[in-house]
Amino acid sequence: MDNESSHGGTKSIERLQKKWENIVPVHASWLNQIEIYFSVVQRKVLPPNDFSSLEQVEDRLLAFLDRYQETASPFEWRFTRKDLEDLLDRIDSNPVISVQVG
Repeated sequence: MDNESSHGGTKSIERLQKKWENIVPVHASWLNQIEIYFSVVQRKVLPPNDFSSLEQVEDRLLAFLDRYQETASPFEWRFTRKDLEDLLDRIDSNPVISVQVG
């Protein structure tokens, strides 16, 4: 579960918890690598949205893909295993779980 608008809100959380009562919906986009890539594409390739044809969009996206594959390097994660353990400990010790909805 991530913070996509279709996943947020009280009704979505209630549906999720009806099926899996022990689930805690929190922000998890950092788990999804493709979201990171699309975020880079959205910021660096698509603005200012001044394309005159779909072919121009395709050309720009493919050129970016070629360049990205030549220069990309692994992301440096700052959320460590220790951070995860601490978070899980806090969740386990808290009888009332708060839900972050973005």
